[in-house]
Amino acid sequence: MTLHHTLRLALAATSLGFGLTFAGAALAAPDLVLRYNAPAQDNDTGWEKEALPIGNGRIGAMAFGQPGREHLQFNDITLWTGDDKTMGAFQPFGDVLVDLPAHATGVTNYRRTLDLVRGVHTVTYTHDGVNYKREAWASYPAQVIVMRLSADKPGRYTGSVALTDRHGANLAVSGNRLYAAGTLAGFVLPDQAPSTNVMSYASQVQVQNDGGKLAVDGKRIGFTNANSLTLVLGAGTSFVMDPARRFEGGHPLARVTQQVSTAAARPVDELRVEHERDLGGLLKRVELDLGPTLAERRALPTDARLLAYTREGGDPELEAQYFQYGRYLLTASSRGSLPANLQGLWNNSYAPPWNADYHTNINVQMNYWPAEVTNLSELAEPFFGFVNGLAPVWRQQTAQEFKGKDGKPIRGWTLRTESNPFGAMGYLWNKTGNAWYAQHFWEHYAFTRDERFLRETAYPMMKEAAAFWQDYLKVLPDGRLVAPQGWSPEHGPVEDGVAYDQQIVWDLFNNTVEAAGILDIDPELRAELTNMRDRLAGPRIGSWGQLLEWLDEKHDPVLDTPHDTHRHVSHLFALFPGRQIGPVKTPELAAAAKRTLE
Repeated sequence: MTLHHTLRLALAATSLGFGLTFAGAALAAPDLVLRYNAPAQDNDTGWEKEALPIGNGRIGAMAFGQPGREHLQFNDITLWTGDDKTMGAFQPFGDVLVDLPAHATGVTNYRRTLDLVRGVHTVTYTHDGVNYKREAWASYPAQVIVMRLSADKPGRYTGSVALTDRHGANLAVSGNRLYAAGTLAGFVLPDQAPSTNVMSYASQVQVQNDGGKLAVDGKRIGFTNANSLTLVLGAGTSFVMDPARRFEGGHPLARVTQQVSTAAARPVDELRVEHERDLGGLLKRVELDLGPTLAERRALPTDARLLAYTREGGDPELEAQYFQYGRYLLTASSRGSLPANLQGLWNNSYAPPWNADYHTNINVQMNYWPAEVTNLSELAEPFFGFVNGLAPVWRQQTAQEFKGKDGKPIRGWTLRTESNPFGAMGYLWNKTGNAWYAQHFWEHYAFTRDERFLRETAYPMMKEAAAFWQDYLKVLPDGRLVAPQGWSPEHGPVEDGVAYDQQIVWDLFNNTVEAAGILDIDPELRAELTNMRDRLAGPRIGSWGQLLEWLDEKHDPVLDTPHDTHRHVSHLFALFPGRQIGPVKTPELAAAAKRTLE
């Protein structure tokens, strides 16, 4: 399941309208630990459906938890192929493999957990009378991933550690550290043109032993009769969020070396406590109590519990856990220089679905729906940096494609449906993507009341998006304004005045007018946008009580009929996340939106 789907389902819990509180204290009763009685399969199926994610917002890993071989498949959110003209794709970075051959069989009491508040992946099991424990976490303060292996009897760890790379980097071992350093220059995806991407990258793992011995074994570090082990993993790239120098951030080797060395010099318990305090400071802000679950259901491992829920329902604590899991995933993939993509920051494929890109027509926005409303406002900052960083490239492409009413290049910028971190875009133009992006800037102010952010960041972006629509809207013979040649993603014809476009433009104009009023600036613009907002062709109700999806009701055998069960409901933007329709101020339109949902 991609990140945006998980977050969307998690956010649905807030629509229940009860049990949600903002707090600085510990989370409420619902259990927030995912539990499994078996390791994940170490294959593509296991990677997606069974391995568990850790992340610090920039780097993260999927942990498989096999007793005889721990596998951390890790990523850095900036490791991308492509450039400003070629889409490329988000790339897998590498793997840390800890082989414990003696533990491959004969294991009992196996348990694997992910604590959503502590952000710690834990594996415990018994082998030959010894109780083993393995913990892994991705620290934001230390900017490294840490793995700790311990046992309740001394001298029981014998095996090896390897660091792999997915793009042919130079691998080396020196002392107790594994190194990888390379570049993406020349790497080309199937069916994509070569790009100018010369991004450099590096990763390192330091292996620290308590007792026993370490020895270099080829490109691996072997350990014999250790009491415990601590692994510190660092990774980074030369990416910078500046289209003019996107691959000129300097080779990351020195930075990664410093991060690993600094973390490895500290006590591992100190690293863990620091990480837990940092993550808990975010995730403990919200409690969600939907009621208790029966004890026998609560005792099930998570996979069995999900299966029981699918068959029978009746597990409100699981629903609350799922809500918090969405918040955990966003926290784990949105504290770096890029926002969460279609897969958060976790990927094991050279060619992930839809390139694991930034889809502009709902997907990246959906990732950030929980940010403001569940008290994680700072997690939206990578998204704002992404938009501001790429706006210069988008302006150039928009000017080439669109002309205003006077034949001159149109003001502002807009977007295609697919986009990457360098400015390349693909698929159909999603012209109201600019306005939907601008909504997130406004929402950040609405929840934080940060007037400096509104003045310096949000309002300029909103004003520029509004300028595009001031130039681009079309006047109908009756004086109404419509967005030309739009569509209702991903459904129906391309034509003027599609409800999806109309509602998003209304939201943009309304928010921009309100923002200008708060800042007490641009009175003439306020008046013009107010007039244009009120002239927009607005939401209408169809013949069977539905909210119309197009400017006029369709008479197709399927479109705009009660039998149209298309999975997208793009024309409900005005209900959510917009605020044009509501049960109090527009009860008839709200009833029509309900009819559409039904």
